[in-house]
Amino acid sequence: MNQIRWLGVDDPFPNPLDEPDPDPSIPGLIAVSEKIYPGQLAAAYQLGIFPWYSDNQPVLWWSPDPRMVLKPQNFKCSDSLKKSIRHFRSDPDSQILVDSDFGAVVRACATSKRKEQDGTWITNEIIEVYTQLHEQGHAHSIAVIEQNQLIGGLYCVAFGGMVFGESMFSRQPNASKLALATLCAWCKQCQVAMIDCQQETRHLNSLGAAPISREIFLRQMQISLNQTNIEISWDFGKDILNYWL
Repeated sequence: MNQIRWLGVDDPFPNPLDEPDPDPSIPGLIAVSEKIYPGQLAAAYQLGIFPWYSDNQPVLWWSPDPRMVLKPQNFKCSDSLKKSIRHFRSDPDSQILVDSDFGAVVRACATSKRKEQDGTWITNEIIEVYTQLHEQGHAHSIAVIEQNQLIGGLYCVAFGGMVFGESMFSRQPNASKLALATLCAWCKQCQVAMIDCQQETRHLNSLGAAPISREIFLRQMQISLNQTNIEISWDFGKDILNYWL
């Protein structure tokens, strides 16, 4: 059994496509570091690696096998969600805001209570480094607004033609689904092949996501990274939800 690699400030990540999991008893754990160093987060995503850890832990870097992905055209827009979309679109006081307040969306994701989850992985360090990634044009937020109130949303990471979903939250029924439906409609419009959802959950399954092998994910991800640059076109509103009607 190989030892899990401890990364210093200048150490590269192991490539999950070329190197097996160092410890089979912790599948998907690729490396560990004391903190998230400058430039490390961007490098990780472009290798299909993401951080997932709690406060008072070192930073744990993951590349799970299988990998959960959502092909935008496979998003399951239920009849109840279509009804919500129609109501949302017809309401003059509702809107979709993209990148208008990235920090507010991330903080809402961090503080939202979730079933079968105690606490949050979105630590203060995570908020700081993803905000930096947002300022560099590689992290984005979608906010669902009603009556000038933030009722749901999501944030994600984007490189090349690849989108990596991070977290969603909802303060009203279907609010997070409205955000995801917006993202999927836009991804379909921009010919994004898949949205990375990281790990399998029943909720993601219900929305149309499915697991694929890590090898297939990483190879398809590399193709997407080299395709159309979508980072300059994050400018859309609620009319894009027409795709699902």
